[in-house]
Amino acid sequence: MVNDITAVVYDQQAAWNRGDLVAFMERGYWNSPDLTFYSGGKVSHGFDEMLAHYRASYEGPGKELGKLTFSQDTVDLLSDDAAIARGRWDLDYAQKPDVGGLFTLVLRRVDEGWRIVHDHTSVDG
Repeated sequence: MVNDITAVVYDQQAAWNRGDLVAFMERGYWNSPDLTFYSGGKVSHGFDEMLAHYRASYEGPGKELGKLTFSQDTVDLLSDDAAIARGRWDLDYAQKPDVGGLFTLVLRRVDEGWRIVHDHTSVDG
């Protein structure tokens, strides 16, 4: 089970680095209005709102996705269908300063497989 959860995170990394935000979202996040994302003092609710946030932040003129790297992964199984994953993310950019931080993900096993139901992401500094 831990390998299945880790695969979700690294499949997201691969999708991001291909420039495919939709695949990044679909592979990792629960497609539900009950999905939550906490970051930068803001709360986003739902798959569609979260995808819109990513598109506004990373797509368009003067914006770039950068190269995403996940590391320092820890997965704790809470039950047969729930887990917490923690780690570090880093974005390396070509045209602006790199950024990174920490994440905590709550995952549940749903019909599509393991999906993130809550994401709390922080930025260094």
